[in-house]
Amino acid sequence: MRVAGGLGTIPRIVAENMEIYGRKVPVGDALNRIETIYKPYHACLRRLIAATHVRFGLSVLIDCHSMPGNIRLSGSDIRPDFIIGDRYGTSASAELSRAALHFLDSLGFAAVRNKPYAGGFITEHYGRPVRGLHALQIEINRSLYIDETTMEKKPEFELIAAALSTFMRQMADFVSDFSADGALAAE
Repeated sequence: MRVAGGLGTIPRIVAENMEIYGRKVPVGDALNRIETIYKPYHACLRRLIAATHVRFGLSVLIDCHSMPGNIRLSGSDIRPDFIIGDRYGTSASAELSRAALHFLDSLGFAAVRNKPYAGGFITEHYGRPVRGLHALQIEINRSLYIDETTMEKKPEFELIAAALSTFMRQMADFVSDFSADGALAAE
């Protein structure tokens, strides 16, 4: 369905169904991208996750995306600043997702879980929380830091970057309290 909709390995569209290319990507070019970019990227990612898991007994992958500023929660006027996607608990532990939501909330952001973005290919294929392999997708409302019409940085850009640095430090500290089996060592 994603491929037919233009959102496959080599996407055809972006936000609001805008076409990326003026013509179809030739098959040879697409296959070359898959062999030289896509496959090496995922092979490297698998190696990094495995090495981290072996060294620490768990791994946490954070897959960041930006989302359009017009995203609203279904049936409401709530416009989230962040969406934490854990594929409804199948790609990361509930504790990790709750911690991410808590940290973002404490930084003054409106953050929600799984709606409308629960996670995609990365979280689906790399998150196995029962094995200590956690993957979160984090969607960031790009209207916080960029003018979506001109694509120019907003004056708030540096503040958002600093808040994200704080958030990542908080997440790293939280993860250091996880035990090898993926459960919190102490609460």
